[in-house]
Amino acid sequence: MSESKGYGLLKGKKGIIFGALDERSIAWRIALACKKEGADFVLSNAPIALRLGTLDALGEETNAPIIPCDVSDEEDVEKLMKQVKEELGGVDFILHAIGMSPNIRKKKEYKDLNYNWYNQTLDISAISLHKVLHFAEKQEILNDGGSVVALSYIGAQRIFSKYSDMNDAKALLESIARNYGSRLAERGIRVNTVSQAPTKTSAGSGIKGFDSMYTFAEKIAPLGNPSADECADYCVTLFSDLTKKVTMQNLYHDGGFVTSGISEEMIDGLVKLYADEE
Repeated sequence: MSESKGYGLLKGKKGIIFGALDERSIAWRIALACKKEGADFVLSNAPIALRLGTLDALGEETNAPIIPCDVSDEEDVEKLMKQVKEELGGVDFILHAIGMSPNIRKKKEYKDLNYNWYNQTLDISAISLHKVLHFAEKQEILNDGGSVVALSYIGAQRIFSKYSDMNDAKALLESIARNYGSRLAERGIRVNTVSQAPTKTSAGSGIKGFDSMYTFAEKIAPLGNPSADECADYCVTLFSDLTKKVTMQNLYHDGGFVTSGISEEMIDGLVKLYADEE
């Protein structure tokens, strides 16, 4: 996040930010950026994440209430929305930055997935977006003209072998965003996903082969990999009134990686590598 005082893009807006864990996480940086732009919000994460992370510090810095929520539990999600209603009334934006794969953590290969864990991956990483929006509507806290952003990854469109069942989860996440976006459009509410480049966060670094994925993207993307703070600034624009007609989109924030074939730097490196082998 830049050191400027901001532009007041979110002045008077209220929201919910899911998924901040520690100061390296994208959701954490988005919370700081939203606060800089004038927003008030509630922070939420799973109870175990609250124990492992340092969310209390972010809550103090941004003056944001922290409400634990297990998004795999429908009653917990509805309870959260009731508490948000008490704290904020309605909300103008929601950030969904939730993702978890037990199979990746346990190093299960894609062809040998544990299906109970697979269901957990899909439930927590994707179906949770549906639950969040369903219960936000049920509790009537989503304000007209609001904005919902879920963090995705290009693994939804292309196969990254080490990303395993998270490739599937992100594809489902993007589908849910489109479906809900079409249904909330009559109220001027936008629902989009942001496909962020590999980012050095605590969660990302837990994926086997992450360093290789990061370096590959960095070499291919003309602008290089964007940082968590740069992603935060982009999400702020999507929460703001500057993007009122942007919805049902998967928006790539990856330095141009998605539309690049290969870079001269990568070609030169491969030529040198094979020349050295010969």
